[in-house]
Amino acid sequence: MSEIVKEAKSLGLEALFQALHRCPELGNQEHQTAAIIRRRLEELGVEYTPMLDTGTVAVIRGGQPGKTIGFRADIDALPIQEDTGLPYTSRTPGVMHACGHDFHVAALLGAAELLMRRRTELRGNVKLFFQPDEEGDGGAERMIAAGCLENPHVDAMLCCHTSSVIPTGTISVRSGPICAASNTFLVTLRGKGSHGAKPHLGTDVIVAGAQVVTALQTIVSRRTSPTDPVVVTVGSFHAGTAGNILPEEAVLCGTLRTMGGATRERVKEHFRSIVSGIAAGMGVEADISILDSYTGCRNDLAMTDLVRQAAGKVLGEQNVLELAEPSLGTDDFGYFSDTVPGCYYYVGVGNEEKGFTCPNHNPHFAVDPEALPLAAALHVQSVLDYLNGNDG
Repeated sequence: MSEIVKEAKSLGLEALFQALHRCPELGNQEHQTAAIIRRRLEELGVEYTPMLDTGTVAVIRGGQPGKTIGFRADIDALPIQEDTGLPYTSRTPGVMHACGHDFHVAALLGAAELLMRRRTELRGNVKLFFQPDEEGDGGAERMIAAGCLENPHVDAMLCCHTSSVIPTGTISVRSGPICAASNTFLVTLRGKGSHGAKPHLGTDVIVAGAQVVTALQTIVSRRTSPTDPVVVTVGSFHAGTAGNILPEEAVLCGTLRTMGGATRERVKEHFRSIVSGIAAGMGVEADISILDSYTGCRNDLAMTDLVRQAAGKVLGEQNVLELAEPSLGTDDFGYFSDTVPGCYYYVGVGNEEKGFTCPNHNPHFAVDPEALPLAAALHVQSVLDYLNGNDG
């Protein structure tokens, strides 16, 4: 066990984590969470600036000049009713930390304490971003627009995310694409209503919608290379009020996931072509809206190597796992890593013996608190290696 891990284990991060877990708040509403973060930063003597109302940008200035590295922790929760039975369960009905953002915050605050103890040794600075609204409309993009990467200018970024798929004591990482780009879509089909017994007198938007749902799957199976990850999901299909009436309108909502770039644009073109073609062939009108959401995350090779080496020192090289393929999940950290070199990696919080195995965005999701000091120690080791090199 490294000395940094031993030191991190003495910080009492579990109590901080539990306090955050009890008061989950949705995106842009994280007032209690922000208060906890800022109070802790004040106790540690870390300078900070509020941003986007509930966001916080903190700076630890090293004792010697050098580069600046940033860390992002997202702070918002999800609209899910918690069903874990934990003694520190959510006290907010219908809202819970089902994605580990409370873990991210506690681990980063732990790293802040350890880094403050070492600030005179640092050749450069550390910026800590406690970012609101990752689950919503992209707090990262708005923080960057508000100037969070300047004064001092950030040269590189890191970010961890919990994963119950891998056990406590491990991390998983890969260079290149690691999270998907996302596009949400809304399709409204309009036709002529009629009696269900006389369908020939109308134009059936339900049948047209069903054809659309089926045909959209050919974007993946027939229009995309099997080695190029793409997901097309229709998650909502609403039409009609009674079994003997052909409605005049059907609405389909869903998401497109790609690794970005040319594939993202090509999938959008295929989507529009398929929907408009089916609508025209079946005599209905189609309004198609495709919105750009998160850009996807791509890990810089050098920053990924930095994390691998730091994790090897903290966790042991055998516990640094290579992520075989990117996730089709999304994260707005991609706005940071599109701007400066960055690395997004997964910290293991799974523990079968304790029952911490449920995936995130699930009412039973829970993390193993024993992973908290490990994550904090990894943050610190990464900073030391980046700013101080072999002297860290």
